[in-house]
Amino acid sequence: MKPHRIILALLASVLLGSALPAQTAPATSWPTYNGDYSGRRFSPLKDINDANVSSLAVAWTYKIDLGGRSQRIEATPLEINGILYFTVPNHVRAVDARTGKQIWQFDWKSKGGLLIGNRGVAVDGASVYFESPDCNLVALNIKDGTELWHSSICDMDQMYYSSTAPVVVKNHVIVGVSGDDLDIPGYTEALDPQTGKMQWRWYTHPNPGDPEAKSWPNTEAMMHGGGMVWVPGTYDPTLNLYYFGTGNAQPVTNGRDRPGANLYTGCIIAINPDTGKMKWYFQPNPHDTHDWDAVQTPVLFDGVISGKPRKLLAQASRNGWFFVVDRTNGKAIVSAPYAKTDWALGVGANGSPIPNPDKMPQENGALVEPNQGGASNWPPPSFDPQTGLFYTDATDAYSIYYIFDDSPKPEGWAGNDRGGFSRTIVKALDYKTGKPRWAHPWPNNASGRSGILSTAGNLVFLGDPSGNLVAFNAATGDIVWHASLGGDLSNGPMTYELDGRQYLVVAANGGLSAFTRH
Repeated sequence: MKPHRIILALLASVLLGSALPAQTAPATSWPTYNGDYSGRRFSPLKDINDANVSSLAVAWTYKIDLGGRSQRIEATPLEINGILYFTVPNHVRAVDARTGKQIWQFDWKSKGGLLIGNRGVAVDGASVYFESPDCNLVALNIKDGTELWHSSICDMDQMYYSSTAPVVVKNHVIVGVSGDDLDIPGYTEALDPQTGKMQWRWYTHPNPGDPEAKSWPNTEAMMHGGGMVWVPGTYDPTLNLYYFGTGNAQPVTNGRDRPGANLYTGCIIAINPDTGKMKWYFQPNPHDTHDWDAVQTPVLFDGVISGKPRKLLAQASRNGWFFVVDRTNGKAIVSAPYAKTDWALGVGANGSPIPNPDKMPQENGALVEPNQGGASNWPPPSFDPQTGLFYTDATDAYSIYYIFDDSPKPEGWAGNDRGGFSRTIVKALDYKTGKPRWAHPWPNNASGRSGILSTAGNLVFLGDPSGNLVAFNAATGDIVWHASLGGDLSNGPMTYELDGRQYLVVAANGGLSAFTRH
């Protein structure tokens, strides 16, 4: 960040009660989607810990009011100077983090778009940013929620929509777009935080003539090949690299007309946020024919591999494989299944799994594990630097994948899956091997997904399939506390400290619940 921008941001923080950038924010707050730029969703707070977690009780609740309509909250609230900021599609709320009382609300007059969910807001200085389903980035005044400006980031007429949370990196608001799987290209772009003017756009396909373009049969297929960016990325300020995952290739299930790895779909990408230039890529999911993508959070941490310190990036990918790569260059270190998976013949020299043609969708069906929902999905994982463990949901699930459209040039889905048995196990993975240090299957083979939070109090928080918020001992996997939410947890838990008191906030049943020690 340029010196004059740092001074302005500090002044805005003092005068308007706004935020500092995530790299300078205090550890007691939660200023960005994952808490900080690393994506670890680990909090150093330990007022709530494994010795006293049984004393947790509800401090306040907040219910979304949309004229009698309930709305699932998939956003992770940001906590900045005692105020929570969060979204549901087309709506932003600011709520007192001590009491749960609403401070302001903003309601976007939408022209349409898919209301599948919204991951939340980003904050920089005196502005709150969110993406509307009808393809706009909207900037609000953090003080009262009035609109400052909005800028188009995609074309709804081409079946794009917006659902992710923006990420502010230096003087860039980085956004991703979603699409309705109808043969359009994915991309991410950066906008000026003061004006909304586009600074750069990076498409999730190679340029014609690049060596990677040979991973497609022809330019036409490549330029319409998908790869949507619908989960927020992470950032390393030292390397000045922004990391994010890309979605599935298109047509979604019938990939016969697009032989090859289909770069840069199903990839983890490292990009320079100042220029929009790619530094490296790694492909967890080559030639995706199961709608698995690779958008799951790329988690950044430093570790030791073969006795040497390394800068690492880990992802529990939707296809059932766990990957650890060197985040300076994208070279694979660990490629290992973390859930039941049978679709790969092995691992290539570059660390990517090798797809088994027999497990690709067929006219008469192919039995495959995992299912279309995947071993994990968008709910974020967590990494605890104290235990060295990577915490994730791992769903063992079977589906039969069919091809419906066997024409020479299928479009859209061109097929689908029919689900079968499914069960979810919470796993704590050793990042050096990908093997579980502990695992907790939910009773009765239940299946459910939840975002995860780990803390310095030796605790891991997440939701179970029965509508409970559950706390695990981070080191052993023992359940040490739970509380009923009356419905499935719909976002990733987050935590913050105010007046010396730690709060834990989760969403369920169209509302927020805050817990603290009593």
